Amino acid sequence: QVQLVESGGGLVQAGGSLRLSCAASGGTFSTLHVGWFRQAPGKEREFAAAISWIGGSSYYADYAGSVKGRFTISRDNAKNTVYLQMNTLKPEDTAVYYCAAGTRVDRRLYDYWGQGTQVTVSS
Repeated sequence: QVQLVESGGGLVQAGGSLRLSCAASGGTFSTLHVGWFRQAPGKEREFAAAISWIGGSSYYADYAGSVKGRFTISRDNAKNTVYLQMNTLKPEDTAVYYCAAGTRVDRRLYDYWGQGTQVTVSS
């Protein structure tokens, strides 16, 4: 069983930056596929970014179009942690951000979810 704990959310002005962290415990972290999702008030949860294990020590990152070029996902396997660096934040980035992970690359099949961390971007 894998437990995920997000941190790093908060209130920031438009144009600012935040870095979210997702700390994992249990399981074999280095081979987990990990993603960030977000849910804004009144909206469905949506994909933001993922970093997928593709074998050996190689990973592949992909992003939703709405965050590409502004957000960067990375991981530190020594710390069992995935990060989401968010730059040039916009008010529409306001949401609860969730970390999720799974043993299958299809992010619709992620098995484990964190509790979420609130990100609020003021205009």
